[in-house]
Amino acid sequence: MTVNATATNSAALPVTRREVWSWAMYDFANSGYTTVVITAIFNAFFVSVIAGGADWATLLWTTVVAISYVIVMIVGPVLGAWADRRAAKKRVLALATVGCVLTTLALAPVAAQGDAWLIAACVLFIASNVFYSLGENFTAAFLPELATSEHIARVSAWGWSLGYVGGLVTLGVCLWWVLSQQAAGAKAIDYIPWTLVITAVVYALASIPTFLFLRERAVPRASVAEDDAGHVMRGIATKLARSMRELRQYPDLRRFFWAGLAYQAGLAVVITLASVYAEQALGFKMADTIKLLLVVNVSAAIGAFLFGYVQDRIGHKPTLAITLLMWIATVVIAYVWHTQTGFWVAANLAGLCLGASQSGGRALVGILSPRQQVAEFYGLWGLVVRLAGVIGPLLYGTVTWATAGNHRLALLITGGMFVIGLVLLARVDVGAGERAAGRASA
Repeated sequence: MTVNATATNSAALPVTRREVWSWAMYDFANSGYTTVVITAIFNAFFVSVIAGGADWATLLWTTVVAISYVIVMIVGPVLGAWADRRAAKKRVLALATVGCVLTTLALAPVAAQGDAWLIAACVLFIASNVFYSLGENFTAAFLPELATSEHIARVSAWGWSLGYVGGLVTLGVCLWWVLSQQAAGAKAIDYIPWTLVITAVVYALASIPTFLFLRERAVPRASVAEDDAGHVMRGIATKLARSMRELRQYPDLRRFFWAGLAYQAGLAVVITLASVYAEQALGFKMADTIKLLLVVNVSAAIGAFLFGYVQDRIGHKPTLAITLLMWIATVVIAYVWHTQTGFWVAANLAGLCLGASQSGGRALVGILSPRQQVAEFYGLWGLVVRLAGVIGPLLYGTVTWATAGNHRLALLITGGMFVIGLVLLARVDVGAGERAAGRASA
C-alpha cells in the first residue's frame, strides 16, 4: 500500500496494511447502525408501533430523519474546518462514536414504551443519527491520507465491502434474536428495542481497532486562541460561507456536488424507507424483511468490492454512470413487478449498486479535493449527502401522506432523482478537476 505523496503532513508516515484495515473496520462498526436503525428494523418499528401506524407516521419518520440531517449540514462543515486547523479528525471521530453508541443505548428503553414516549424517541433518534453522520464524515476524511489517487477507489471499496459485512453480522444477530423471541411468543415492543442494544455494542467493540491503529497525519494550522468554543460558534456562518466560496475555485467538484445531491436523494429514500415500503406496500413481516436485507447486504458487499476495482480500471465517472443506470432499472423493476418476488429481484439489484455508488462518490470527492482542505470539503460533501437525506425522504413521505399511502407513486418519483443525477454527472470533467486539486495542493 502506497502513501499519498501529497498528504497534509510534510513528513508523511508510511501507510501499513494494518492501518488501512483499522480504517476500514470503522465502516464495519458503524454499518450496523444504519442497517438496523435506519434501513431494516427500527424505521418500520417506529412507523408501525411508536407512531401507531397513523396516516402521518411515514411523514413523521422522514421528518425526524430530515431534522437530524439539517443539524449535520450545519455542524459538519464547521467541525471539518476546525479539525483541519487543529489536526483533530481522530479526536472528533472518537467523540462522534461515543455519542452514537450512548444515544442508541438510551433509545432502547424509550422505544420499549411505544407511542407513550413518542417525542423522547424522536429526540434520541435525532441525536444518535447526528453522531453517526458526523462519524461517517470524519472517517471518510482519512481516505486521501491512506491511498494515492490511483488506488483511492479500491481502498474506499474495501471499506464499504467490510461495512456490509459488519451490517450482515449485526443484522444476523438481530435476526436470531427476533426469531427466538417470536418463537417464545413475545411481542415486537418487547424484543425490537433490544436490537438497538445489540447494534450499539457491536459499534463500540468493532471500532476499537480504528482508534488503536489509525494515525492522524495532518499538522495543526491554528493558534490556541482560535480553538475556544465561543470562537467556533461565532464563526459558524463565516466558515460555511468561506467553504462555499472555496468550492467555487473547483468547478468540477462543485458540479459533482450537484449530481451527488440528486442521486443521493434517491439513495436516501432507499436507505431510510426500504423496510417501510416492504411492510406497508407489500405486506412483508419483520423477519421476512430482515432476511431480505441480509441477502441484500451480501449483494452490496460484492458490488462495492467489484466496482472499486472497476472504478480504478475504467474511471470514476463511467463507473458512477453505470451504477446510476442500474438504479434506474431497479426502480422500474420494483414499480412494474409489484409483488414480493419482484421486490426481491429489485432489492438485490439495488444492493449491487448501493455500495458502488456510495463508495465511488466518496472516492471521487477525495480525488477532486485539495489535500490541505480535505476534511473541510468532506464536510461539505456530508452537507450534500444530508441535504439529499432531507429532500428525498421528505418528498417520499409527503407523497404518501398526500395520496393516502400511495407508495408506488413515491417510488416512481425516486427513480426521477437518479435520472437527474445521471444528467448532471455528464457535466463533470474528472481529469480537469483532479489537476485543479493537484495545483492547489502543490
